Amino acid sequence: MNKLGIEVPSVLLPKNKSSSKWPVIACDQFTQDRDYWEKVKTFVSGDPSTLNLIFPEVFLTDENSADSISAEKRIADIHSDMKNYLQSGVFAQPGKGFIYIERDTPYQKKRRGLAALIDLEHYDWHPDARPLIRCTEGTVPERLPPRMNIRRGAPLELPHVLVLIDDDKNSLLPALGEKVKNTSPVYDIELMMDSGSVKGWLVNEESDIAFINEKLEELYNRSAARYPGSGGKPFLYAVGDGNHSLAAAKGIWDELKKNGADLSHPCRYALIEVENIYDPAIEFEPIHRVVFDINFDEIISVLRELPDFSCENANSADELTSFCKSQSAANCFGVVLQGRYAKITTSAAGIATACLQPLLDKYAGDKPQLIDYIHDEDEVFRLAESKNRLACGILLPPVMKSGLFETVARLGPLPRKSFSMGHSAEKRFYLECRALGS
Repeated sequence: MNKLGIEVPSVLLPKNKSSSKWPVIACDQFTQDRDYWEKVKTFVSGDPSTLNLIFPEVFLTDENSADSISAEKRIADIHSDMKNYLQSGVFAQPGKGFIYIERDTPYQKKRRGLAALIDLEHYDWHPDARPLIRCTEGTVPERLPPRMNIRRGAPLELPHVLVLIDDDKNSLLPALGEKVKNTSPVYDIELMMDSGSVKGWLVNEESDIAFINEKLEELYNRSAARYPGSGGKPFLYAVGDGNHSLAAAKGIWDELKKNGADLSHPCRYALIEVENIYDPAIEFEPIHRVVFDINFDEIISVLRELPDFSCENANSADELTSFCKSQSAANCFGVVLQGRYAKITTSAAGIATACLQPLLDKYAGDKPQLIDYIHDEDEVFRLAESKNRLACGILLPPVMKSGLFETVARLGPLPRKSFSMGHSAEKRFYLECRALGS
């Protein structure tokens, strides 16, 4: 399977295969909602949990507070807990095989996936690169060091990376599910915080692995001709979620290679979940923006640089939401701050983030922390009503998932945080683990 950039993993799962305390949502969710993470901590209540093996990004800015824990201490604790879990019998014996996954979310049913290893030798996040595995959004190098620090020397990895395939006939995952679901699932879990449920089945029969190989090879063989902008190079996988985490894994692998690591080293690979972009249970959602320390008139002034800028007042949050979801002829944005609402339109073509992000980056300058990226509109409105700190919300229009592969093949990565594969509660939960041998 080497040319397909995929390998069969050895997966570590907890002995308690139904514990709701074990899986925890991706670390880059609820970055402005400490209460969410405090509730997770209370729910876990000292039991084995992936919460102890990750660094929620909401805590990345903690070091300036009086009772903060430094990033170095958090990472040291994470590595220590990983070693303890490996040594204390938390995990069952590793299973060699893919994991076929079905997830029910609060919004969709039976979202299908496949936990697998992808080969980082086939991946490159740089904008001009055209490898087999391509990122869908721009990678910010300054965001990589904290993630690399967590992976560097870690004895385990936990995936929240979602990698898309362009299987328009939906020929792989539903058929694979029918093949493997005559066996008992290796986990069956109700997810915490009303996030649905997830089941997984081990895929280790030779015939099933051959079936996966056959279907992926079909997609591989057609990909060079399917995407004219790809320069004749195969394009099989698009990284849909977790671009920066995968880029960090690539950075660590490059470090190890530079220091003489063998090509068989476990860090050459990353554990991810493969999903089909045409799965009807996957809905692309916009990632909204919140800009801090700016008042309503100032943000309008920033946005006036949009081509053919137009601004109209709105009377309510509902009106603003309806406006952003109904526009089609032009890009549009909704602006909200402490009870004031504005409807913005522009003639700028292409995905909305392409014209918006440069203006926000110009405002933020050398303080990128002045911008945060929020997945759910309710959270945008909550932050925009805060009396503690000015937080101006910018609502973005819907994102179409059709044409994503063609666009990335032709233009390279989209602007960062251009879309989300579902709502926050639908994000991947850490569940499967893999030993890195560190």
